[in-house]
Amino acid sequence: MERPLGRHSRRSDPSEPQTLGPVLCPLCDRVIPGHARSSRHHLTPKLKGGTHQGTVRLHQICHSAIHARFSEAEIARRLNDMESLREDPEMQRFLAWVRTKPDDFHARTRRTRSRSSSRADR
Repeated sequence: MERPLGRHSRRSDPSEPQTLGPVLCPLCDRVIPGHARSSRHHLTPKLKGGTHQGTVRLHQICHSAIHARFSEAEIARRLNDMESLREDPEMQRFLAWVRTKPDDFHARTRRTRSRSSSRADR
């Protein structure tokens, strides 16, 4: 019997166009191997009006890093495209670190100190 898929399935999303070449994470520019953890990131969070059409496939660790550092309101307000995310100083530190890791690297992501202490805009 096949196990049910979790929220962050390793299977490809049927709504994603099938590509012949490697799939690149638009945040860290590393390849997302077929067996690696990945998930869809809403550029504008669903709670703030985002839709499925406004999503990008990211490594799970990259997606988790975004949500560990920023609130939904901040993502919607100023970080709703890949360029803005890549240019943010906190994300630049993360990206410099994760780019030294293998393409299928995954580790638990903890909420940042500033995000842990501010619970006001959740």
